[in-house]
Amino acid sequence: VQLQACGGGLVQAGDYLSLSCAASGRSFSDHAMGWFRQAPGKERDFVASISWSDGSTLYADSVKGRFTISRDNSKKMVYLQMNSLKPEDTAMYYCAAKTVPARPDDRGNYAIWGQGTELTVSS
Repeated sequence: VQLQACGGGLVQAGDYLSLSCAASGRSFSDHAMGWFRQAPGKERDFVASISWSDGSTLYADSVKGRFTISRDNSKKMVYLQMNSLKPEDTAMYYCAAKTVPARPDDRGNYAIWGQGTELTVSS
């Protein structure tokens, strides 16, 4: 089971960017997926999550209204559309699979992680 995140890059404040996460291996139809980010010298923080079963979503307050998480079960893909980017969004972004019925904003509940894709937002 592997997760492959991509789509990061260097953008300017106010720009938009979309991240993708491809899941390979076993079916993820019974898991939730999440995006986390980690800025240099900081902890890995929750960004957004989405349930495979009903598509329910959860967002960190810092990205609410700017970021949108979505998924395509048939393609085993999860996306993070990021609009109105700010310099404080600069971080390494990770996708992860939650394998237990627990809080989706707790990184401890995610057992499978991708390698990360880096986003830099210049001011």
